[in-house]
Amino acid sequence: MRAPPDSPIPLPSAGMKRVHALVARVAPTDATVLITGESGVGKEHIAREVHQQSARRDRPFVAVSCGEFAETLLETELFGHARGAFTGAMQDRPGVFEAAHRGTLFLDEIGDVSPGLQVRLLRVLQAREVRRVGEVRTRPIDVRLIAATHRDLAVEVAQERFRQDLYYRLRVVDIHVPPLRARRADIAVLADQLLIRIAARMNRPMNGYTDAARELLLRHEWPGNVRELEHAIERACAVSDGALVDAGDLPDAIQHGVVFDRPAARPLREVEREYVRLVVQRHGGNRLRAAKELQISLATLKRKLIDPDRSTPLF
Repeated sequence: MRAPPDSPIPLPSAGMKRVHALVARVAPTDATVLITGESGVGKEHIAREVHQQSARRDRPFVAVSCGEFAETLLETELFGHARGAFTGAMQDRPGVFEAAHRGTLFLDEIGDVSPGLQVRLLRVLQAREVRRVGEVRTRPIDVRLIAATHRDLAVEVAQERFRQDLYYRLRVVDIHVPPLRARRADIAVLADQLLIRIAARMNRPMNGYTDAARELLLRHEWPGNVRELEHAIERACAVSDGALVDAGDLPDAIQHGVVFDRPAARPLREVEREYVRLVVQRHGGNRLRAAKELQISLATLKRKLIDPDRSTPLF
């Protein structure tokens, strides 16, 4: 289990406004939520926001990163074990499903779960009961599940690395968190709020940025997203000898790294075809479902998938 991060920061970009609006609509329900987005975009913050706006807010919020455990260890972390179930199991131990009873369980990096554990996880979600490793009896659970991944699970399903039935069980509500480079309006707000938090934690008298430092923050591409921004500001607070973060206090990757460039113009037909292809992938290659989501006919979908230069379908 992980320590809770600071509370979410309201953000001004259109992308994050859509995310927060969707959170407000689904949080009061008990619907299972799948949060997608690149590593470091703040998926756990969104999960906690869902929990805090739900009727379970006074109950436990338990977060586990599935990618941090080997398969056997993840199994006992999730479901618990009985005394003597394996060497070293000296006493009964409940898993996180039981620990989150009547609250919310956040499973980060759900795409890293092995096929064997996917079967057990699906069974728990369907039956709403859990069986500890080494036990026969089952225990009822009342848990709201929120999962997250940086992987495209539709592609994982299509390539038979992730169970389709579990994918649809998890993806009742899909919340996609855009990368930081796609929401530049959020960078300044995040940088200011993170500086306040980090400076207070480190007991440093920091209260802002020089113009040069702020320009670098706004121009950097942030491949590591909000996590990279947080680490950069933490480094700046540690090395700065003034009240303002200067350009030289920032990591070299930000001083000399990749910056935002104006994207090259692309034909609308090409952008549309790429979007349609991604929707088909998200539905595991099922064109009928993709056409229904896009609100177009199956014939129209097939036509939009054809590359005019090759006259062959792209998917």
